[in-house]
Amino acid sequence: MELHDVWFVLIAVLWTGYFFLEGFDFGVGVLTRLLARDRAEKRVLINTIGPVWDGNEVWLLTAGGATFAAFPEWYATLFSGFYLPLLVILLCLIVRGVAFEYRVKRPEERWQRNWETAIFWTSLIPAFLWGVAFGNIVHGVKIDRDLEYVGTVWDLLNPYALLGGLVTLTLFTFHGTVFTALKTVGEIRERARTLALRVGLVAAVPALAFLLWTQADNGDGKSLVALVVAVAALVVALAANQAGREGWAFALSGVTIVAAVAMLFLTLFPNVMPSTLDADWSLTVTNASSSPYTLKIMTWLAVIAMPVVLLYQGWTYWVFRKRIGTQHIAEAAH
Repeated sequence: MELHDVWFVLIAVLWTGYFFLEGFDFGVGVLTRLLARDRAEKRVLINTIGPVWDGNEVWLLTAGGATFAAFPEWYATLFSGFYLPLLVILLCLIVRGVAFEYRVKRPEERWQRNWETAIFWTSLIPAFLWGVAFGNIVHGVKIDRDLEYVGTVWDLLNPYALLGGLVTLTLFTFHGTVFTALKTVGEIRERARTLALRVGLVAAVPALAFLLWTQADNGDGKSLVALVVAVAALVVALAANQAGREGWAFALSGVTIVAAVAMLFLTLFPNVMPSTLDADWSLTVTNASSSPYTLKIMTWLAVIAMPVVLLYQGWTYWVFRKRIGTQHIAEAAH
């Protein structure tokens, strides 16, 4: 296996990790409007992801940086062609981070309510747009002979990509709901389990349609295995949720996301951005990659740095592993 193939796999792993981790905290952000009944319950939801949300975003920074260094042509075409949706995602992530930090800086109800509204929308919009972006990457876009995107932003809003956005939004919300059931106690935990069943059933329909469409377009035996794993994991996650096994439900909802993302990358390889104008103009792991020397240096850096990051982030989740409820929220906090 060549180094550019290795880095394609590593970037796929980084994006998979990002969607697994950021997926549930996007979902929790959406639940601040769907599940929480009062200010105290909103605070509980925010506190479940408060210690980890910023660490989850490290995976996005690493995936973007790795793409820039390992596949500069891919990075250039992606960020120039998808400039507007990626800018919207970036702005949402900035506002979202500010909302988490500023919400409790002042006691006024209106102040806190406005930041809670910001958390909801800046969780929902990126959850949808990431699916649209990856739907276009997998399905293909208008790339010319100079390896440049020549379409418009409206070309990105095609049925396949919009379906992908609906899939990520609903799956992330389901992932966040089972995470909430895992991390809370009392009435909010029971309502989260009830809502998880409804959201999971809603998510299953577009997810199955999207994965079958992907398989029909570019699938092979490996992607079919990933499709089966994703569907089976979602079904078992729903059953585990109904049985009150929140840990298993969360793990299996994560497997659903991991298998679905893996399927997308399996159908994409060896392309990184297919061209819908001419297959010969597609960006591939070969014509979009950096020099072998650059990839070699990056590989050594990854071998040294990645274990440290994984150990630190794992330790963070261990420290903040306990459940919380409204009884743990000080009156002044809400």
